[in-house]
Amino acid sequence: MLAFANCKINLGLNITARRADGYHELETIFYPVKLYDVVELNAAENTSCQIRGLDIPGSGEDNLCLKAFRLLQKEFDLPEQQITLLKNIPIGAGLGGGSADAAFLLKLINSKFSLGITETELERYAGTLGADCPFFIQNKAVYAAGIGDEFSAVNVDLSGYHITIVKPPVHISTAEAYGAVRPAAPPISLKDVINLPVSEWKGKVKNDFESPVFQKYPEIAQIKQMLYDSGATFALMSGSGSSVFGIFENNVKLPELEQNNLIFYTRP
Repeated sequence: MLAFANCKINLGLNITARRADGYHELETIFYPVKLYDVVELNAAENTSCQIRGLDIPGSGEDNLCLKAFRLLQKEFDLPEQQITLLKNIPIGAGLGGGSADAAFLLKLINSKFSLGITETELERYAGTLGADCPFFIQNKAVYAAGIGDEFSAVNVDLSGYHITIVKPPVHISTAEAYGAVRPAAPPISLKDVINLPVSEWKGKVKNDFESPVFQKYPEIAQIKQMLYDSGATFALMSGSGSSVFGIFENNVKLPELEQNNLIFYTRP
């Protein structure tokens, strides 16, 4: 039994404050995109996680999917399973691929073994694995606040657009990104700005990580500019990077960006 775990992009990301516990308050909009990993469950003598496709650091024993399985196995009488993860969503990209894999595995386990876990309960389990993990349970656009774990509905529809995601050969750690950003409350909440037409997002829908990341990795800034030069209605770095997405009114091919980067042409 298998599931297709899609990624997300961040439509804006404002780091609004640093908390006493060391975490940061933020606001962002998570938006699902049709770029997938594949997660599969099969009966086995011992539970393990095999990873195929794109290389990721560490072993299957460290993977969030295995942690997700063990989490439910503690509370339910689950038989041992072989978890197979076909990795297509790049890591260190700000696309939430690891969180998506874990969340979709929770849903897959719930379905395969008829556990009857509600969406609310699944979100609670997912929240113990990562702040953005619960987003992938309902898997629809949300405004996220707090540390990225407080969700509310938002009316954003990009279904009429094409999206190009470019992942340069640069890995940016989350700690590195947060260490370089200066928190500041925006004059207008992203929840209000996002109601503007997509054609008016440029210069208004921002990602606070861009400035320090672009300063250290100018090649990422160049990718964003090339997307605009190629006709993107809007372009932005996703999350803490290093991927950059472009929203286009028509399908495009960008061979000049394919030469040194992973590039994905997809839809919302």
